[in-house]
Amino acid sequence: MIVASRREKAAYYLYVIPAFVCFGVFIFWPTIQSFYLSLCKYSMSSINKDPKFVGLYYYEGLFTSDKFWQVMKNTGVFTLFTVPVSMIIGLLLAVMVHSKLIKHKTFYKVALYIPYVSSMVAVASVFKILFNSNMSASVVNQLLVNLGFEKVNWLGDPTWAMFVIILVSMWKSLGYIMIIYLGGLCGISDDIYEAADLDAVTPWKKLTKITAPLLKPTTFFLLATETISSFQVFTPVNIITNGGDPFGSTSTLITFLYDEGFKSGTMGKASAISVVIFVILSILTVIQKKLTDED
Repeated sequence: MIVASRREKAAYYLYVIPAFVCFGVFIFWPTIQSFYLSLCKYSMSSINKDPKFVGLYYYEGLFTSDKFWQVMKNTGVFTLFTVPVSMIIGLLLAVMVHSKLIKHKTFYKVALYIPYVSSMVAVASVFKILFNSNMSASVVNQLLVNLGFEKVNWLGDPTWAMFVIILVSMWKSLGYIMIIYLGGLCGISDDIYEAADLDAVTPWKKLTKITAPLLKPTTFFLLATETISSFQVFTPVNIITNGGDPFGSTSTLITFLYDEGFKSGTMGKASAISVVIFVILSILTVIQKKLTDED
């Protein structure tokens, strides 16, 4: 058993202190301030005045607001479509790249991972050009017409606009999901698959009966992180649909917070929205931890 001396312990604490200071200044204190401001009337126009305590006024306004429930619904729809589909496709890509039949694995890993490390601003801008609100100028519409289909008002129709947001978010995150699943696949012994080959197990049964169950911890991790990430979607909505067009059909919790805090200037209401997001993400994190621990 190694016992650290007082000098070594002091050195450990000195190394840790800068991280704690940064955490306190940039995360802990702003979080406490957000909780406090959510109970106060405070706006950008009165930034030099002391916040006026109003209690749960903004929370009552949020939960009785049709717009709040609309953005909650939009965020839920985005999450329910983006997360499961991205994880399934990411798993299939990981299995394909990990297969012994695939050569030049590094090339495929890099090619599929590049979108994830690319700037979301650049990616969203490219997708906005592809699915242009001007139907005649849309690259995708031109391809559809050449194939004999009719043009689609991608960014002018509420359903199709959300589809575009979901598509760009999925395309962006697939590389990350694939890499995480590849790490999980590398932890599975080849002996298990060799034993399955002796029993003539089909590839589908290998995937569903061996691979998927052994990847449960990885799946739980990705489910939590991707869900949290989907609740924080902002850039594609802000760039592709100008923050929620058409008719607020693509507005999310984060764009709602941005509009209230920086466009309307009602920082108290924006802080209340941030607290609601914090509570939702905290609950999701606790659920993920319990599921992982039980597994």
